[in-house]
Amino acid sequence: MIPPRPVYSKNKVIRWIERKACMPVSFPSTSSLKMGVKYAFCGCLIVTAIVCLTSFTQGRERMGNVSVQYLLDDLQHRISSLEEQAKRTGVKSYMKTKFLSIKDRKRILVTGGAGFVGSHLVDALMLQGHEVTVADNFFTGRKSNVEHWVGHENFEMINHDVVDPLRIEVDQIYHLASPASPPHYMYNPIKTIKTNTQGTLNLLGLAKRVRARFLMASTSEVYGDPDVHPQVESYWGNVNPIGPRACYDEGKRVAETMCYAYKKQAGVEVRVARIFNTYGPRMHMNDGRVVSNFIMQALTGKPLTIYGKGQQTRSFQYVSDLVDGLIRLMNGNYSQPVNLGNPQERTILEFAKEIQSMAGGANPPPIVKKDAATDDPRRRKPDISLAKRVLGWEPKVSFEVGIGKTISYFRGELKRQLADTAV
Repeated sequence: MIPPRPVYSKNKVIRWIERKACMPVSFPSTSSLKMGVKYAFCGCLIVTAIVCLTSFTQGRERMGNVSVQYLLDDLQHRISSLEEQAKRTGVKSYMKTKFLSIKDRKRILVTGGAGFVGSHLVDALMLQGHEVTVADNFFTGRKSNVEHWVGHENFEMINHDVVDPLRIEVDQIYHLASPASPPHYMYNPIKTIKTNTQGTLNLLGLAKRVRARFLMASTSEVYGDPDVHPQVESYWGNVNPIGPRACYDEGKRVAETMCYAYKKQAGVEVRVARIFNTYGPRMHMNDGRVVSNFIMQALTGKPLTIYGKGQQTRSFQYVSDLVDGLIRLMNGNYSQPVNLGNPQERTILEFAKEIQSMAGGANPPPIVKKDAATDDPRRRKPDISLAKRVLGWEPKVSFEVGIGKTISYFRGELKRQLADTAV
């Protein structure tokens, strides 16, 4: 026996729509985006209700005691009201992206894409017109770094740990997933090792299956405390395999080994970027790196802390220069490791004095010295002659300009924190 067709009253349908429209929106974004998504969601529910009602009432002039036409008019009025509210509130807009044909548009996976470097790389790839998928477990990455792309037709974000396999169809893989600051990678050394070994293995397996080109974000830490200065790609390094930094240093070294094993045995196209110290907006304010440490200490009036005598050297590159280098390396024809860094070398003490002058205000805080950190490299400077030759790449952003932008970003973040605390 065929069950009787259900009869829906106007009030029952309206209550269902209102109840569903009040469902919480889970996107981590600004209030205007939440409103926009909620209105769009409500509109979809209304349209769905209209279709369902129409199908249920096909062949009938009336539905119970309610005119179908009256109900449709009422729903249309509600849709118009929602559209007007959306206009008044402001619907989310995106940065203008380039249009690419299907032939030129690539499907790109960025692991660690919600992190400091990864989010800037995502911006560049999106602006070029590619389809970008971010995979991040948000251990150090933040959704706020990429929330301005949420809802864009070319953007997708997955909460995923690369230690677990990922099945997705892509053309290129940028593997940036790994904590990169000493406090973060030392916090859980076993997890750091697994991310850089098992995680890399999983993604190389994905690249093999879907025939994607794979770029490994390695590090200058593979050189350890170098005996060769400046460091060239042919230098094998001087790493303590059981020191506190070994979980990261050796994890990246074995990840490079895996890349070339897959290249030799399975024919995977691999690229390896050895990244030197990088700074810029979206750095964690308390990630323990020297740039963020000094800027935060100067802005909050605390003494700038130097470990050791301050004569150890570093070379700092701005994040936009690094992103440019990564994209050139991925799309180039060179498959051996390439240094990406700024060859301008300065001591930590000199760097502290510059930050003290630029961010310390009228009464800059003092510089204090503490005991040297274990296995802290004495000198770090990249030889980028290979990058110049095979990629046509070199840093363009001056130290003064880059640090100025970074200080402005940190100052804004501090103001937002204070405002949130006040509320």
